[in-house]
Amino acid sequence: MFVGILKRMDRNFLLFLLATGFIGIAQSVDGATLTNYLKENLGMMILERSALEFPRELPGLLIVIIIGLMSSLGDVKIAAVANILAAIGMALLSIIPSDYSFVLVTIFIYNMGTHIYLPISNSIGMRFAKANDMGRKLGKISAVNTITLVFSSAVLWVLFKFVHMSFAMAFLIGALAFFAAAICLMLIKPIQSENKGKRFIFKKEYGLYYWLSILFGARKQIFLTFGPWVLVDVFHQRVTTMTMLFFVISVIGIFVKPWIGQLIDNRGEKYILTREAMLFFFVCLGYAFATDIFSPALALGVICICYVLDQSMSSVSMARATYMKKLALVPEDVSPSLSLGTSLDHISTMFLPIIGGLVWYNSGPNGYKYVFIGGAIIALFNLVSAQFINVDKKKELYVVNELSEK
Repeated sequence: MFVGILKRMDRNFLLFLLATGFIGIAQSVDGATLTNYLKENLGMMILERSALEFPRELPGLLIVIIIGLMSSLGDVKIAAVANILAAIGMALLSIIPSDYSFVLVTIFIYNMGTHIYLPISNSIGMRFAKANDMGRKLGKISAVNTITLVFSSAVLWVLFKFVHMSFAMAFLIGALAFFAAAICLMLIKPIQSENKGKRFIFKKEYGLYYWLSILFGARKQIFLTFGPWVLVDVFHQRVTTMTMLFFVISVIGIFVKPWIGQLIDNRGEKYILTREAMLFFFVCLGYAFATDIFSPALALGVICICYVLDQSMSSVSMARATYMKKLALVPEDVSPSLSLGTSLDHISTMFLPIIGGLVWYNSGPNGYKYVFIGGAIIALFNLVSAQFINVDKKKELYVVNELSEK
């Protein structure tokens, strides 16, 4: 039965799903080990960790220019190059000495690859969609990624717990997975109507999408930088705990990601982004006040739950992609606009961690609470901004028809 399904599946789509799966393996290495690697191998403190976000996120700010320069390659080949860069960066993490300057350069290379792939992957994924199922299609693709996250994070937990695998070996596994994803992408035949045109687009009609992208960058960075760091630095959790949390997040994602995709199609982007903002608001309050309300052990449990909830909602970014697709005045605007959105969201991701790190450092051991109070304020901005989403029904119908004709 399974073999029959594979035979009936479009070859290009199958290869894209395989690439997505391999990327899931590499992402499990990043998500489960990087924070502990920075703390345990390099002994980073909060200011060093927050300062690292500048070179880590700089590729995201430059992404619209970088993808523009590679536009003649087409989305699929750009995605392949992105994964090769990510593979090189992660491989270097496995061999460089424990020196801050080496880590800065390596993190830059690795994140150059992951940031290039991020907007391109949504553009490619939506090209496989038909009629009014963009959210469902992205949800299914994301679910494949999540299934591999589940298995790979479980394997990583076993290797760390019982085999005492080194960080270097974990990064090598991730690098090989990125390289395998690049091979799958290079095997994809040219997709009909693939974008190979103008990449630099800035239109006033997409203003709300740009603003939502900036807010998303701020919202994302609060947890990317400080969420796991609270667990590792304040609550002294080891790599096995972080790997187990990543496993739980991945299991939940198998069900949540397709569900979010269906909600996007059935209820719309405004509904999804509004609920995400509300959840993020309460998650930030949980981080900020858990130790004031509960015992240390129970507070740790609450913060772990908040961490899982936030990470499980990461796939809501699909709603911003489908919103941009519906906003697009012409189909050729979608991919470059998604790239610009990624660059804009890094305006906040590059500088917010440094500000947050200074707030944490200057406020003492519990300074992280003020960082998450700031996160709650960002959530309120997200909540208000989402209320202005309004996709014109005629425009939406045009998008559906345009997709149906492909």
